[in-house]
Amino acid sequence: MKFTDGYWMVKEGTTMHHPIEVRDIRETADSVTVHAACRNVQIKGDTLNAPLLTVELSAPRKDVIRVRWTHHAGAKAAGPNFELFPEAGFAPDIASDAEALTLTSGGLSLKLSKQGPWNMSFTNYGKYATASSQKRTAYIQTKEKQAFFREQLDLGVSERIYGLGERFTPFVKNGQVVDIWNEDGGTSSEQAYKNVPFYLSSEGYGIFVNHPERVSFEIASENVSKVQFSVPGESLEYFVIGGETLKDVLSNYTALTGKPALPPAWSFGLWLTTSFTTDYDEETVNSFIQGMADRDLPLHVFHFDCFWMKEYQWCDFEWDPSVFPEPVQMLTRLKDRGLKICVWINSYIAQKSPLFAEGMEKGFLLKTPSGDVWQWDMWQAGMGLVDFTNPAAVEWYKDHLRRLVDMGVDCFKTDFGERIPTDVVYYDGSDPVKMHNYYTQLYNKAVFEVLEEKLGKNEAMLFARSATAGGQQFPVHWGGDCSATYASMAETIRGGLSLGLSGFGFWSHDISGFESTASPDIYKRWVAFGLLSSHSRLHGNESYRVPWLFDEEAVDVLRRFTKLKSALMPYLFGAAVEASTQGLPMMRAMVLEFPEDPSTHALDLQYMLGDRLLVAPIFRPDGRVQYYVPEGRWTNYLTGETVEGGKWHTEEHGYMTLPLLVAPNTLLAVGANDQKPDYDYADGITFELFELAEGVSAKAPVYTLGGELLYTAEAVRSGNRIVVTAEGAGKPWNVRLAGIAEASGVEGGQTAAGEQGLLVNAAAGSQRIVITLAE
Repeated sequence: MKFTDGYWMVKEGTTMHHPIEVRDIRETADSVTVHAACRNVQIKGDTLNAPLLTVELSAPRKDVIRVRWTHHAGAKAAGPNFELFPEAGFAPDIASDAEALTLTSGGLSLKLSKQGPWNMSFTNYGKYATASSQKRTAYIQTKEKQAFFREQLDLGVSERIYGLGERFTPFVKNGQVVDIWNEDGGTSSEQAYKNVPFYLSSEGYGIFVNHPERVSFEIASENVSKVQFSVPGESLEYFVIGGETLKDVLSNYTALTGKPALPPAWSFGLWLTTSFTTDYDEETVNSFIQGMADRDLPLHVFHFDCFWMKEYQWCDFEWDPSVFPEPVQMLTRLKDRGLKICVWINSYIAQKSPLFAEGMEKGFLLKTPSGDVWQWDMWQAGMGLVDFTNPAAVEWYKDHLRRLVDMGVDCFKTDFGERIPTDVVYYDGSDPVKMHNYYTQLYNKAVFEVLEEKLGKNEAMLFARSATAGGQQFPVHWGGDCSATYASMAETIRGGLSLGLSGFGFWSHDISGFESTASPDIYKRWVAFGLLSSHSRLHGNESYRVPWLFDEEAVDVLRRFTKLKSALMPYLFGAAVEASTQGLPMMRAMVLEFPEDPSTHALDLQYMLGDRLLVAPIFRPDGRVQYYVPEGRWTNYLTGETVEGGKWHTEEHGYMTLPLLVAPNTLLAVGANDQKPDYDYADGITFELFELAEGVSAKAPVYTLGGELLYTAEAVRSGNRIVVTAEGAGKPWNVRLAGIAEASGVEGGQTAAGEQGLLVNAAAGSQRIVITLAE
């Protein structure tokens, strides 16, 4: 929200109160409270008739500093509040002298000037990060008598801002106005399904504004050298988050707001859906599944969209008997084919649903201030909303899901959750404005808890559309309603990369677009992008998405990339484990992996998949692609060609290839199974070695399907000698040297011909292979 009229003036009728001078400082063992006058106090009378602002400074975790501003403290503290995870027993270091107070948390320090103009600056591991200086913090009253708190933090020359949720606008947020307010706006507008009041700076720090209500950001817009954020009310709380690297900052942020759960390995396979408004029954479903099998197209999850329930009755959680008369038997037949099952739900109860009357009678639905059930006709006729602040309503909702899981359902697509009204009353008295964004957190949490309860830890996953800060704990999320165009494919990737820099580890999208039907060209290009994403789903609106409806080549493309993803699962699952433990996204903006390379800072049409694979999807019908490669000698995994880094490349590709580059000094774990994503990764695994430099150690972890580390393979080169160890390997394993055709000697294994490099099969029981390269 803008409060000024240009640089010099404020809007007519607006009053701003800034902290001018420090009046007193109170220290405890773990916090500091500062009272700041809003005018220079020269005589005692200057203390009258003016606000006194309070700022509390503390540190809930290492490398995190909390700043809380308050004007009037007497307002009733209504929830909800983001759930935070402080570090037990942690306390910052506090030092003070006549000139300044310093509060230090790990490598992050806040320095508050005691003398002269107001200044509060932050240093991150010895490097200046940002500051709030004179007339930047403000308590504001508008001509409409509304109160706001505003902060403006320094934005350096060439500094770029990222994140703020899944945003489809330009990837670099400088120059944008962003309101944190969940809306159902598709992927082609400034609205967003997943709004997160956290941003990441290219200068190596992050800011989390701890308010679930609407937070307004002005990023180099109202003041072009500042990042401004404001909230309505009498207080403002934010966290400055540091770390030695951008990855550390993201890890520290997700430590504060919650790490992503590890999705089950089967979820990384290919998903096929009924699509939305198409006609389907068990015969149609079986025709799709059999059609995939007949064409050697591995399929792993089948999803039933909305019309598995009877029209006008969403949600009643009952299979439409006119279409699916034997749902339990049908699900059994599908699961006998090795498929997992997902069904669509939302948190709305249509008036025609038998559950509406029950929910109304028991007080399980949101109410208006007059005590009536809140209803409207958007989406479902006469629908109400489940009140997830009512514990009894939560259990009621969960019981219906438990019944579906007992039938054979493995996961739920938790659609909607954005259009949440603010003129309602919640069971627990929550502030309805704060609940607008936070509602989705309670909704997804309830569904996730059912799946974890019924299926076990690391077997629970959602396919969720809406989210806010902390929502990363309940993966997976998908990008919402995109269109069947290259432009929409590009906006989709921007949204996913922004979400990844907002703490979300796993993300998907509707391959070839939800709205309309893609051309065969777009379908095939999007398939490659989709199968090189965290999660991969074929889904649409009014038409089916099976490949043979596009053309026969689409079948071949889908087969190639589905099998490729399954083979890459040992590596990809390692990236998934890292996402769950470190909070790093599987699909990473280039700046996250290469922050020291300024050429990566604005890249939003390519990404890293994990830390070793670079993916550059193709957005043109002629197959032409331009992409940037960081320093080093990279290798196209699909073609074996090497690519020199430190510059841009322009190439043309058919539908079977794209730039999928392996970073130098990579030991890539590749599995022996290209038919499914959930298999014993250690059995027959091949460690593919790429461009290993002298003295460098390349490592590849191998995990169980439960996310437990089995062992870590390592390759080290000394001159023309390469040693690969796999200590702990109890099953057959291999090594492939990419780009190297022969060796003069091998110890611990036998050589075999390989298409893209020398293949060495480890001898039985061997955990060490020594390869001497030919001179």
